[in-house]
Amino acid sequence: MIRIDITKALLGSEGLMELSVSLAIKEGSFVALTGSSGSGKTTLLRILAGLESAEGTICIGEERWLDAAKSIAPQERRIGFVFQEYALFGNMTIEENLLFVANDKALAAHLLDITELYALKTRRPSSLSGGQQQRVALCRALMNRPKLLLMDEPLSALDGSMRYKLQQEIILLHREFQTTTVMVSHDPSEIYRLASRVVVLESGHIVHDGTPKTVLLQTSGSQKFAFEGELLEIQRVDVIAIAVVAIGQQLVEVVLSEQEAEGLNVGDRIQVSTKAFAPVIG
Repeated sequence: MIRIDITKALLGSEGLMELSVSLAIKEGSFVALTGSSGSGKTTLLRILAGLESAEGTICIGEERWLDAAKSIAPQERRIGFVFQEYALFGNMTIEENLLFVANDKALAAHLLDITELYALKTRRPSSLSGGQQQRVALCRALMNRPKLLLMDEPLSALDGSMRYKLQQEIILLHREFQTTTVMVSHDPSEIYRLASRVVVLESGHIVHDGTPKTVLLQTSGSQKFAFEGELLEIQRVDVIAIAVVAIGQQLVEVVLSEQEAEGLNVGDRIQVSTKAFAPVIG
Protein backbone atom coordinates (compact mmCIF):
# COMPACT_ATOMS: atom_id res chain seq x y z
CA MET A 1 0.00 0.00 0.00
CA ILE A 2 1.16 3.53 -0.80
CA ARG A 3 0.08 6.12 1.76
CA ILE A 4 0.32 9.83 0.96
CA ASP A 5 -0.54 12.56 3.46
CA ILE A 6 1.11 15.82 2.42
CA THR A 7 0.59 19.58 2.45
CA LYS A 8 2.40 22.33 0.58
CA ALA A 9 1.71 26.02 0.03
CA LEU A 10 1.86 26.93 -3.64
CA LEU A 11 0.71 29.48 -6.17
CA GLY A 12 -2.25 28.10 -8.12
CA SER A 13 -4.37 29.42 -10.96
CA GLU A 14 -6.38 31.56 -8.53
CA GLY A 15 -3.50 32.76 -6.35
CA LEU A 16 -1.97 31.36 -3.18
CA MET A 17 -3.42 28.01 -2.12
CA GLU A 18 -2.56 24.94 -0.08
CA LEU A 19 -2.03 21.59 -1.71
CA SER A 20 -3.47 19.13 0.80
CA VAL A 21 -3.73 15.50 -0.29
CA SER A 22 -4.42 12.34 1.68
CA LEU A 23 -4.48 9.14 -0.39
CA ALA A 24 -4.05 5.41 0.01
CA ILE A 25 -3.18 3.61 -3.23
CA LYS A 26 -3.14 -0.15 -3.66
CA GLU A 27 0.08 -1.56 -5.07
CA GLY A 28 -0.22 -2.46 -8.73
CA SER A 29 -3.12 -0.09 -9.39
CA PHE A 30 -3.32 2.60 -12.10
CA VAL A 31 -4.46 6.00 -10.80
CA ALA A 32 -5.25 9.00 -13.01
CA LEU A 33 -4.92 12.52 -11.61
CA THR A 34 -7.06 15.11 -13.35
CA GLY A 35 -8.51 18.55 -12.73
CA SER A 36 -8.16 22.10 -13.99
CA SER A 37 -4.78 23.67 -14.74
CA GLY A 38 -3.05 24.94 -11.62
CA SER A 39 -4.90 22.58 -9.28
CA GLY A 40 -1.69 20.91 -8.06
CA LYS A 41 -1.52 17.72 -10.13
CA THR A 42 2.03 18.05 -11.45
CA THR A 43 3.26 19.40 -8.10
CA LEU A 44 1.91 16.27 -6.40
CA LEU A 45 3.75 14.11 -8.92
CA ARG A 46 7.00 16.01 -8.29
CA ILE A 47 6.56 15.64 -4.52
CA LEU A 48 6.13 11.88 -4.94
CA ALA A 49 9.30 11.83 -7.03
CA GLY A 50 11.24 13.82 -4.43
CA LEU A 51 11.78 16.71 -6.85
CA GLU A 52 9.86 19.13 -4.61
CA SER A 53 9.62 19.43 -0.84
CA ALA A 54 6.45 19.13 1.22
CA GLU A 55 5.29 18.59 4.78
CA GLY A 56 3.77 15.30 5.83
CA THR A 57 4.45 11.65 5.07
CA ILE A 58 4.85 9.36 2.08
CA CYS A 59 5.09 5.63 2.77
CA ILE A 60 5.63 2.93 0.16
CA GLY A 61 4.96 -0.36 1.87
CA GLU A 62 7.34 -0.45 4.83
CA GLU A 63 9.57 2.31 3.39
CA ARG A 64 9.18 5.94 4.45
CA TRP A 65 10.12 8.30 1.64
CA LEU A 66 9.04 11.43 3.51
CA ASP A 67 8.39 12.32 7.12
CA ALA A 68 9.22 15.09 9.58
CA ALA A 69 12.79 13.83 10.00
CA LYS A 70 13.87 13.12 6.43
CA SER A 71 13.12 13.16 2.73
CA ILE A 72 14.63 10.35 0.63
CA ALA A 73 16.50 11.59 -2.46
CA PRO A 74 14.83 10.95 -5.86
CA GLN A 75 17.49 8.46 -6.96
CA GLU A 76 16.79 6.36 -3.84
CA ARG A 77 13.00 6.18 -4.33
CA ARG A 78 12.82 3.51 -7.06
CA ILE A 79 10.56 5.60 -9.27
CA GLY A 80 10.13 5.90 -13.03
CA PHE A 81 9.16 9.32 -14.39
CA VAL A 82 7.78 9.96 -17.88
CA PHE A 83 7.63 13.67 -18.68
CA GLN A 84 5.70 15.52 -21.39
CA GLU A 85 9.10 16.21 -22.93
CA TYR A 86 10.91 13.00 -23.82
CA ALA A 87 14.12 14.04 -21.99
CA LEU A 88 16.25 11.47 -23.83
CA PHE A 89 20.04 11.68 -24.15
CA GLY A 90 20.64 12.80 -27.72
CA ASN A 91 24.25 11.57 -27.82
CA MET A 92 23.23 7.99 -26.94
CA THR A 93 21.51 5.29 -28.98
CA ILE A 94 18.06 4.06 -27.97
CA GLU A 95 19.56 1.00 -26.27
CA GLU A 96 22.18 3.11 -24.48
CA ASN A 97 19.44 5.40 -23.13
CA LEU A 98 17.87 2.37 -21.46
CA LEU A 99 21.13 0.81 -20.24
CA PHE A 100 22.13 4.14 -18.67
CA VAL A 101 19.41 3.49 -16.06
CA ALA A 102 20.28 -0.17 -15.41
CA ASN A 103 22.82 -2.44 -17.11
CA ASP A 104 20.27 -5.13 -17.91
CA LYS A 105 20.45 -5.96 -21.61
CA ALA A 106 17.82 -8.68 -21.37
CA LEU A 107 15.26 -6.31 -19.84
CA ALA A 108 16.13 -3.58 -22.35
CA ALA A 109 15.66 -6.00 -25.24
CA HIS A 110 12.34 -7.19 -23.80
CA LEU A 111 10.98 -3.66 -23.40
CA LEU A 112 12.11 -2.62 -26.87
CA ASP A 113 10.52 -5.74 -28.32
CA ILE A 114 7.16 -5.09 -26.61
CA THR A 115 7.10 -1.51 -27.93
CA GLU A 116 8.27 -2.51 -31.43
CA LEU A 117 11.52 -0.57 -31.12
CA TYR A 118 14.06 -3.39 -31.08
CA ALA A 119 15.02 -2.91 -34.75
CA LEU A 120 15.76 0.78 -33.98
CA LYS A 121 17.92 0.19 -30.89
CA THR A 122 21.14 1.51 -32.53
CA ARG A 123 19.54 4.75 -33.71
CA ARG A 124 19.67 8.06 -31.88
CA PRO A 125 16.55 9.84 -30.57
CA SER A 126 16.73 12.65 -33.15
CA SER A 127 16.04 10.14 -35.95
CA LEU A 128 12.79 8.91 -34.35
CA SER A 129 9.25 10.22 -34.53
CA GLY A 130 7.59 11.78 -31.49
CA GLY A 131 5.64 8.60 -30.78
CA GLN A 132 8.77 6.46 -30.99
CA GLN A 133 10.66 8.80 -28.66
CA GLN A 134 7.84 8.66 -26.13
CA ARG A 135 7.96 4.85 -26.26
CA VAL A 136 11.69 5.00 -25.53
CA ALA A 137 10.99 7.32 -22.57
CA LEU A 138 8.42 4.84 -21.24
CA CYS A 139 10.82 1.91 -21.63
CA ARG A 140 13.59 3.84 -19.88
CA ALA A 141 11.27 4.65 -16.96
CA LEU A 142 10.67 0.91 -16.45
CA MET A 143 14.33 -0.12 -16.62
CA ASN A 144 14.89 0.06 -12.86
CA ARG A 145 11.68 -1.91 -12.21
CA PRO A 146 10.22 1.03 -10.26
CA LYS A 147 7.90 0.68 -7.30
CA LEU A 148 6.07 3.74 -8.57
CA LEU A 149 5.71 4.95 -12.18
CA LEU A 150 4.80 8.63 -12.55
CA MET A 151 3.59 10.03 -15.88
CA ASP A 152 2.85 13.71 -16.52
CA GLU A 153 0.57 13.93 -19.58
CA PRO A 154 2.95 11.61 -21.47
CA LEU A 155 0.89 11.48 -24.68
CA SER A 156 -0.38 15.06 -24.90
CA ALA A 157 1.90 16.03 -27.80
CA LEU A 158 0.85 13.13 -30.03
CA ASP A 159 -1.96 12.85 -32.57
CA GLY A 160 -5.06 10.77 -31.91
CA SER A 161 -4.04 7.56 -33.68
CA MET A 162 -0.57 7.54 -32.08
CA ARG A 163 -2.06 8.28 -28.65
CA TYR A 164 -4.34 5.26 -29.00
CA LYS A 165 -1.45 3.00 -30.05
CA LEU A 166 0.71 4.06 -27.12
CA GLN A 167 -2.22 3.70 -24.73
CA GLN A 168 -2.46 0.05 -25.76
CA GLU A 169 1.28 -0.40 -25.13
CA ILE A 170 0.99 1.29 -21.74
CA ILE A 171 -1.80 -1.16 -20.84
CA LEU A 172 0.36 -4.13 -21.90
CA LEU A 173 3.37 -2.90 -19.93
CA HIS A 174 1.27 -2.15 -16.85
CA ARG A 175 -0.27 -5.62 -16.90
CA GLU A 176 3.10 -7.32 -17.28
CA PHE A 177 5.12 -5.31 -14.76
CA GLN A 178 2.25 -4.56 -12.32
CA THR A 179 3.94 -1.29 -11.43
CA THR A 180 1.85 1.10 -9.35
CA THR A 181 1.20 3.99 -11.73
CA VAL A 182 0.06 7.57 -11.19
CA MET A 183 -0.66 9.54 -14.38
CA VAL A 184 -1.70 13.15 -14.89
CA SER A 185 -4.11 13.53 -17.82
CA HIS A 186 -6.87 15.84 -19.06
CA ASP A 187 -8.12 13.35 -21.68
CA PRO A 188 -11.31 11.56 -20.50
CA SER A 189 -10.98 8.78 -23.08
CA GLU A 190 -7.37 8.16 -22.06
CA ILE A 191 -8.29 8.08 -18.37
CA TYR A 192 -11.23 5.75 -19.01
CA ARG A 193 -9.09 3.39 -21.09
CA LEU A 194 -6.06 3.22 -18.80
CA ALA A 195 -6.95 3.94 -15.19
CA SER A 196 -8.67 1.84 -12.56
CA ARG A 197 -9.18 4.90 -10.34
CA VAL A 198 -9.60 8.64 -10.94
CA VAL A 199 -8.68 11.38 -8.47
CA VAL A 200 -9.88 14.89 -9.32
CA LEU A 201 -7.98 17.83 -7.81
CA GLU A 202 -9.35 21.35 -7.61
CA SER A 203 -7.48 24.19 -5.87
CA GLY A 204 -5.15 21.70 -4.19
CA HIS A 205 -7.85 19.44 -2.73
CA ILE A 206 -9.44 16.16 -3.79
CA VAL A 207 -13.03 16.78 -4.92
CA HIS A 208 -13.76 13.40 -6.56
CA ASP A 209 -12.25 9.95 -6.09
CA GLY A 210 -13.62 6.81 -7.70
CA THR A 211 -13.69 4.56 -10.73
CA PRO A 212 -13.50 6.16 -14.21
CA LYS A 213 -17.16 5.31 -14.83
CA THR A 214 -18.46 6.89 -11.62
CA VAL A 215 -16.28 10.02 -11.92
CA LEU A 216 -16.35 10.66 -15.68
CA LEU A 217 -19.90 9.61 -16.50
CA GLN A 218 -21.64 11.76 -13.92
CA THR A 219 -24.77 13.39 -15.33
CA SER A 220 -27.13 16.09 -14.14
CA GLY A 221 -30.91 15.81 -14.36
CA SER A 222 -32.05 14.40 -17.71
CA GLN A 223 -28.86 15.24 -19.61
CA LYS A 224 -27.75 12.52 -22.00
CA PHE A 225 -24.32 14.02 -22.69
CA ALA A 226 -22.33 17.20 -22.14
CA PHE A 227 -19.12 18.46 -23.75
CA GLU A 228 -17.07 21.51 -22.92
CA GLY A 229 -15.75 23.61 -25.79
CA GLU A 230 -14.69 27.07 -26.94
CA LEU A 231 -17.11 29.40 -28.72
CA LEU A 232 -15.41 30.42 -31.98
CA GLU A 233 -18.17 32.35 -33.75
CA ILE A 234 -21.85 33.31 -33.58
CA GLN A 235 -23.53 33.70 -36.96
CA ARG A 236 -26.89 35.54 -37.14
CA VAL A 237 -29.33 34.01 -39.63
CA ASP A 238 -32.80 35.64 -39.68
CA VAL A 239 -34.36 35.00 -36.26
CA ILE A 240 -31.85 32.38 -35.14
CA ALA A 241 -28.13 32.22 -34.38
CA ILE A 242 -25.61 29.50 -35.20
CA ALA A 243 -22.78 28.92 -32.73
CA VAL A 244 -19.53 27.41 -34.02
CA VAL A 245 -17.88 25.51 -31.16
CA ALA A 246 -14.50 23.76 -30.93
CA ILE A 247 -14.76 20.54 -28.93
CA GLY A 248 -11.45 18.71 -28.82
CA GLN A 249 -10.27 18.36 -32.42
CA GLN A 250 -13.74 18.86 -33.91
CA LEU A 251 -15.90 21.87 -34.83
CA VAL A 252 -19.66 21.64 -34.34
CA GLU A 253 -22.51 23.99 -35.17
CA VAL A 254 -25.40 24.48 -32.72
CA VAL A 255 -28.58 26.37 -33.58
CA LEU A 256 -29.61 28.90 -30.92
CA SER A 257 -32.53 31.21 -30.40
CA GLU A 258 -31.80 34.93 -30.04
CA GLN A 259 -32.45 34.61 -26.30
CA GLU A 260 -29.96 31.73 -25.94
CA ALA A 261 -27.31 33.70 -27.87
CA GLU A 262 -27.57 36.74 -25.60
CA GLY A 263 -24.66 37.05 -23.23
CA LEU A 264 -22.41 34.68 -25.18
CA ASN A 265 -19.10 36.00 -26.48
CA VAL A 266 -16.49 34.59 -28.81
CA GLY A 267 -13.78 32.91 -26.71
CA ASP A 268 -16.16 31.79 -23.94
CA ARG A 269 -15.76 28.29 -22.54
CA ILE A 270 -19.22 26.79 -22.94
CA GLN A 271 -20.98 23.48 -22.48
CA VAL A 272 -22.86 21.74 -25.28
CA SER A 273 -25.36 19.21 -23.96
CA THR A 274 -28.50 17.40 -25.00
CA LYS A 275 -31.76 16.74 -23.23
CA ALA A 276 -34.28 14.44 -24.92
CA PHE A 277 -32.25 14.67 -28.15
CA ALA A 278 -32.70 18.47 -28.46
CA PRO A 279 -29.27 20.15 -28.33
CA VAL A 280 -28.97 23.10 -25.99
CA ILE A 281 -26.04 25.36 -25.15
CA GLY A 282 -25.18 26.91 -21.83
